[in-house]
Amino acid sequence: MADTGNIVDDIISDHREFESVFTEIESSGDPHSQPDLVEHVIAGIVRHAVAEEQYLYPAARSVLPDGDKLADHELKEHAEAEEIMKAIEKAGTDDPEYDDLVRKLIGEIRHHIEDEENDMLAELRDSCPPEELHELSEKFQRAKAMAPTRPHPLAPDHPPANKILAPGAGLVDRLRDALSGRNT
Repeated sequence: MADTGNIVDDIISDHREFESVFTEIESSGDPHSQPDLVEHVIAGIVRHAVAEEQYLYPAARSVLPDGDKLADHELKEHAEAEEIMKAIEKAGTDDPEYDDLVRKLIGEIRHHIEDEENDMLAELRDSCPPEELHELSEKFQRAKAMAPTRPHPLAPDHPPANKILAPGAGLVDRLRDALSGRNT
């Protein structure tokens, strides 16, 4: 997930990477045969979402005329996706619902990407000065590096609580990943 120096481009770059992994998962025919890839994309989605919640959505709220409405919509989609990711985590690959849950997550994330890119990101690119987009990019990248790698549906999704609690959850998740051998 590349740092482009512009938060809009960073987010779109992440989206393209997610789509590439989704395509790879789908090409296998059954997601339960690709558990490492599913865990990898979930970790990426979680980190991406946490960073968006910390920096993208507050920026949208402050500079876009309909920023509150757009941010609230995107947060709702994050919460729905996080519930699905948690269900995938609980189910495990032997559960008969695993494949359907992964397919549902892919559909939800694709819808979220389309909404975000067509509405919020296009408006933000036009409304924010380049230097602000660059500063947000740096913060977004730092937040992703410290963010959790597992879904935490009950965690706060608004600043300042999310900025305070996410790094601690991220540290615990990375420790769990290392101990379990999970590739994130």
